[in-house]
Amino acid sequence: MLKKRDVHDSHVLFELMMHPEVFPFVRQKAHSYEEFVFLTKQTIESEERGELISRTITDDWGNPIGTINLYDIHEKSGFLGTWLGKPYHGKGYNALAKESFFHELFFELGMESVFMQIRKVNTRSRKAAEKLPYAILANETRPMIYSRINERNEVFDLFEVSKDLFTFYTLRQQNEAVEEQTMEA
Repeated sequence: MLKKRDVHDSHVLFELMMHPEVFPFVRQKAHSYEEFVFLTKQTIESEERGELISRTITDDWGNPIGTINLYDIHEKSGFLGTWLGKPYHGKGYNALAKESFFHELFFELGMESVFMQIRKVNTRSRKAAEKLPYAILANETRPMIYSRINERNEVFDLFEVSKDLFTFYTLRQQNEAVEEQTMEA
């Protein structure tokens, strides 16, 4: 589902990113394949320096279909940036990738909060965030961050996934699985 970024995936990812329904919402925009390769190399180097965390999202057969990243890491928190190629929209990959990424961030890398800065006009991303049972709208609960991301105009909503909420969600999922196995036996 997720793997470390690799320059060898650049051609496929660049083609997927260029779709007009994807490109406007990508944080690291590249206007040429060469620029995309350069940005991918920079991303890999930035992760080695601990400045960000980036993974390639893969489909069921290991083919690259998008990326998921944690940017602006500060005090065990950061901002999520994710995109999927258009052919993979609406197939459940987004939620699976986020859940896997949050598991790594919270339980392996020691993060405490992940923020999602979503344009109010980006209906697809907003609905995806609202579907996550462990994400909360944080416009009012994190007023300092909300005002910082909207310092010029109020164009973004702020969502937060905390380690506590994600842990609670994970434990609930495990308990439900155990109960289901018990009932089948």
